[in-house]
Amino acid sequence: MLRFGLLGAGRIGRIHGANVAGSAGARLVAVHDAATEAASGLAEALGAEVRDARAIFASSDIDAILVCTPTDTHAEMIEAGVSAGKAVFCEKPVDLSSDRIRRTLEKVGSAPLMIGFNRRFDPNFAALRARIGDGLVGDVELVTILSRDPSPPPVSYIERSGGLFRDMMIHDFDMARFLLGEEIVSVFAMGSALVDPAIGAAGDVDTAAVLMRTASGKICQISCSRRATYGYDQRIEVHGSKGLIKAENVPETTVVLATGGGITADPVQNFFLERYARAYKEELRHFIEAIEGGSAPSPSGEDGLAAGLLADAADASWRSGEEVKPG
Repeated sequence: MLRFGLLGAGRIGRIHGANVAGSAGARLVAVHDAATEAASGLAEALGAEVRDARAIFASSDIDAILVCTPTDTHAEMIEAGVSAGKAVFCEKPVDLSSDRIRRTLEKVGSAPLMIGFNRRFDPNFAALRARIGDGLVGDVELVTILSRDPSPPPVSYIERSGGLFRDMMIHDFDMARFLLGEEIVSVFAMGSALVDPAIGAAGDVDTAAVLMRTASGKICQISCSRRATYGYDQRIEVHGSKGLIKAENVPETTVVLATGGGITADPVQNFFLERYARAYKEELRHFIEAIEGGSAPSPSGEDGLAAGLLADAADASWRSGEEVKPG
């Protein structure tokens, strides 16, 4: 049984903590958060102790660390966990600076590290990827990813998030690599602040489109928005030499009403907590099985760096209006 220490008792920490506590192959031993009340409440609810971060790293009864702290602490926590001989699972991104990510990966070396790109583990997207691998659509030619949140976060969050490309679209960059099966060599991005002028005043965009190309000519297009009035929009389409495969949105129920007045259905699930609940459980299961089996978990730190470099390129392209090569 893998024994975990959880760093961070916020929204994502509560998700991962509850999944560990509910797993037959894991046990949540300790929780830390800078907000002591949050740590105490979560630890009590999940049957764990409250310990400070240094104690968690030093604890002999902890095998693995879950890093769910603010982004600007991720690299430091990864390094501390690896130095203490722990396996580390860290939420995306590793850092907002690709240079900082590189330095962290140099220190990590071959130590077990997994980055939380949970969408790879969504049953719909995972099945789509598996069928691409089975050759059902032939050679992949064009990937289309749509990712739109129901509403924007507060501007206070935007100001420290690193921007839409590094914060929100980072998942889509990882998914693009996951589906294309090749590294991306060219990025062109456009962006606007159409949802909230305050986001533009903060130096960011809330509406963006990105075109990317691999060395062999495969193309990926990403559409991203901080506003979707109809719910959490998460769709993928892959066109290949033999056909097309796609994964649609997940509705609240599959009930459809047909009358003389038309056909109606329930709206799509409202946000990532519902949409990716199973994906979070599946990625934890993968991490546990990899560590206990002595294999390298995936997505890796290198995957985290690759997505970060694409985000950097998109941000630079949006600002310059020119095509940018990542790296």
